[in-house]
Amino acid sequence: MQQAITSFLRYLATERNASDLTIKSYREDLFGLLEWLQATTGGTPKPDDLSPQQLRTFQAALTEAGYARATISRKLASLRSFYRFAMREGMATSNPAKPLRNPRRQRKLPHVLSTDEVGRLLLAPPDADPAGLRDRAILETMYSAGLRVSELVGIRDGDVDPHEQIVRVRGKGRKERISPLGSFALRAIDRYARVRVRDPKVEQLGREAPVFVNRFGRNLTTRSVGRMLEKYIGLADLDSRTSPHTLRHSFATHLLDRGADIRSVQELLGHKSLSTTQIYTHVSAAGLRQIYEKAHPRAAG
Repeated sequence: MQQAITSFLRYLATERNASDLTIKSYREDLFGLLEWLQATTGGTPKPDDLSPQQLRTFQAALTEAGYARATISRKLASLRSFYRFAMREGMATSNPAKPLRNPRRQRKLPHVLSTDEVGRLLLAPPDADPAGLRDRAILETMYSAGLRVSELVGIRDGDVDPHEQIVRVRGKGRKERISPLGSFALRAIDRYARVRVRDPKVEQLGREAPVFVNRFGRNLTTRSVGRMLEKYIGLADLDSRTSPHTLRHSFATHLLDRGADIRSVQELLGHKSLSTTQIYTHVSAAGLRQIYEKAHPRAAG
């Protein structure tokens, strides 16, 4: 086995021109398996002696030892590559690593603001000048409709219907959807529209003119919205993980917390796949657990 691994590493260096770092990773992964085999079996089997079941046991040992999912996946990839080489060179008749499945990637739960934190953020922009009124309208609209920043900057005058309390949104792939707008968002947009100054060329666009503009009266960029939000995150003393997308995460989670069904939330977010929306059920469940543990007198018992 050791000789086969050495031949494989030499092949990587001479024929594949692999980097020193790549070769080092393969060496660590493959000799790690060799050390485990020596410790558990007391011997050094040939490449053709290993079975998928033995490698599953090795994978389980890695998990038990606390290796990250990404690290285990890399080690399995190293084994598959090694065995492809071994089969080509006649050192093995099959690839016992091929049936092994990589561990499922752990989905990172999105950062979500509480309703109180959202309230602090929405009130952070001053309402005594046009810039502050614009910023408050932006934040209210993003949270009210669960918008991506790219969707927000693409809203035109003709997209907002204050009577029906809806806004037409152009999502990914220019796919359109209709989103409800709450009274606070509509009121904020109206107050901003009364003091907004747009570039004459922009104003001439009529119903196609952007609702939200920069200080020059032209289209906002997603980056400028991001910088604006960073300022108010500091003013509202919020977690530094808060980003423009956090309002969208919070929108979805708060809806689910209050009983909205997941299919409706999927439609409101414009998600193509329900599985994308389902991550918010985990966030919601985590929040409910915190509430339970705070409120229930015997939760810690």
